[in-house]
Amino acid sequence: MEEKIVINGGIPLRGSVAISGFKNAALPILVATILTADVCVLENIPAIRDVEKTFEILTAMGGRVKMLGRTTVEIDTRNIECGSSPLELVSKLRGSTYLIGAELGRFGRAHVGWPGGCDIGNRPIDQHIKAFEALGATVTTDGGYIDVIAENGTKGNSIYFDSTSVGATANSILAAVLAEGTTVIENPAKEPHIVDLANFLNTCGASITGAGTDVIKIKGVSKLHGCTYSIIPDMIEAGTFMIAAVATGGRVRVDGVIPKHMDCLSAKLEEMGAIVEEIDDSLIVSCPNRPERTNVKTLPYPGFPTDLQPQMATLLCLANGVSHVTETVFENRFKYVDELQKMGAKVRVDGKTAIIEGVDGLTGAWLKAIDLRAGAAMVIAGLAASGTTCVYNIGSIERGYDNIVEKLRSLGADIKKAYIAPAEEAAIS
Repeated sequence: MEEKIVINGGIPLRGSVAISGFKNAALPILVATILTADVCVLENIPAIRDVEKTFEILTAMGGRVKMLGRTTVEIDTRNIECGSSPLELVSKLRGSTYLIGAELGRFGRAHVGWPGGCDIGNRPIDQHIKAFEALGATVTTDGGYIDVIAENGTKGNSIYFDSTSVGATANSILAAVLAEGTTVIENPAKEPHIVDLANFLNTCGASITGAGTDVIKIKGVSKLHGCTYSIIPDMIEAGTFMIAAVATGGRVRVDGVIPKHMDCLSAKLEEMGAIVEEIDDSLIVSCPNRPERTNVKTLPYPGFPTDLQPQMATLLCLANGVSHVTETVFENRFKYVDELQKMGAKVRVDGKTAIIEGVDGLTGAWLKAIDLRAGAAMVIAGLAASGTTCVYNIGSIERGYDNIVEKLRSLGADIKKAYIAPAEEAAIS
């Protein structure tokens, strides 16, 4: 039976919450262990569905995955077989794209099924292909698979991205660390998870400089080795709880974060009248009055992250005045607007911009988690709304949030998971 999240809203969140490891860093680093052909111990791994699927893929490929605790895993990739990832698994996970770069880097070839992930817009791999070809590989995309082969081995080269791409940047790094010579990547993504991937690989013996800047330089090495490494905290999970604190008029201490990663969101929340206090690796967020309107435009890091856009738009539905949210990364990211309108939100979409007229309050409703981040936004809406909200299709949320229901309950929320009754299934189908 399918589960739902049931929320009795209107309760200010109060207390402290510990942030889990970063999904967007964990997935490429898990796949990057393939390059070591050794044993790696990864700490601060989030307990989420996308990580579980990645474990399944690595196991199916001949790897050995052993949990040493809830958030620590030992991965042995010595017996990984190239091209053996099951299509039925990779087709459910966008992060499976990283298998291409990892296989190409280790074996000089790759055979990977077309990746899956949230339906939030066009997510082409043309920049990935451009990078692989620059490194001396030939790429074909037939029959639902991506095949890459470098008959003479990968060779270092200059790569310039026409548009900033996190996935293409990560894949280029994976493919280049064992290549012969030096690779220079210009116009790379600067996101913290790109830096984390480079730091992990350097710990394994790679030679990567410039991650997080305008130019990344990779000097190819002949071999990598295993290591012990801890994943950075999840800035998107942290941002979700920060927004939830403001939306409910509460006061939440978000622990175990890198405050610098949150600067863009913190500035926007303060612009709206919230108070954000920094204490070491914690942020305390509160909002004593109704938040004020603001405008938001998603941009690559260090700009406002697209993965916090639905959550922020939900908060703006409760703000005083008219706000504008412009999405520049994914064209289908506003599909959740219909769900907010069920609660009495006043939102209309004009091209890439959502125009949001703040209302005095939202009313509980049945809501679908359209995708991972939109699902988190629906939970925030339910927490802030009067009455009862039921969010279904919660598998989308659990793809990227570690124990979100229990964490919110620890902050005083009236929230639980329950099975959807047959009569309810008929109503929402």
